[in-house]
Amino acid sequence: AGTAQLSPTGFMLNPGQSVSVSVPTGWSGRLWGRTFCSQDSSTGKFACATGDCGSGTVECSGAGAAPPATLAEFTLNGAGGLDFYDVSLVDGYNLPMLITPQGGVGNCSTTGCVVDLNGSCPNELKKMMNSLSSECVGCKSACEAFGDPKYCCSGSYATPDTCKPTEYSSFFKRACPRAYSYAYDDGTSTFTCGSADYVITFCPVPSDSPKSPGGGAGDGSSATSRGVLTNSPSPFLTSLIITILAAVWDMKQLH
Repeated sequence: AGTAQLSPTGFMLNPGQSVSVSVPTGWSGRLWGRTFCSQDSSTGKFACATGDCGSGTVECSGAGAAPPATLAEFTLNGAGGLDFYDVSLVDGYNLPMLITPQGGVGNCSTTGCVVDLNGSCPNELKKMMNSLSSECVGCKSACEAFGDPKYCCSGSYATPDTCKPTEYSSFFKRACPRAYSYAYDDGTSTFTCGSADYVITFCPVPSDSPKSPGGGAGDGSSATSRGVLTNSPSPFLTSLIITILAAVWDMKQLH
């Protein structure tokens, strides 16, 4: 989901695959992975257990992800000509993700959440596959789970001075120190880089996962889907290789 719809707005991405999509200069938006997806054989409706956008098809056509979902957020060519990027768990978590700048000028730090939080998610935040399942497929934010303004940074808690970390946002922050854990977690979670390419990796294996961006390396049994957000020679386009709006990856690889 972003300032301009990209083409395509969703596609299936198998482990190790990547897809290239052109992105307008100045684009801002979110990228995420959908998991446990299937298509109804009688109606043709496409749906996913996590990250679903409600379109009923693989393409999302600009619609956002249903939480919980791990989000990669970008504002390209923003203030000072820099790109601003982060990995956010504000809407919860559904799979590990890593953003790695390639080249560029400035801080250009790697960021992400490379651990499997579904296994350690507090019981009250767990999203189960269905009402009869014992399998956790996502970890909700406290805002989604309880709707309390103090967790949602809304109402009288809608400022940085009044909305502070909670025991639930601290759970996410301890596991993934560089990822956004709540709405005003800017200081340790937003990164900048200029004129860089960006490798975005879902479910990174240990060799792809520096320990600094998260609480540990990825599961060695995990498969990896990755791509590169690349500055093109044209001043009007950059090229993104990975999921724009959605990639579909089977989270069973994590278990």
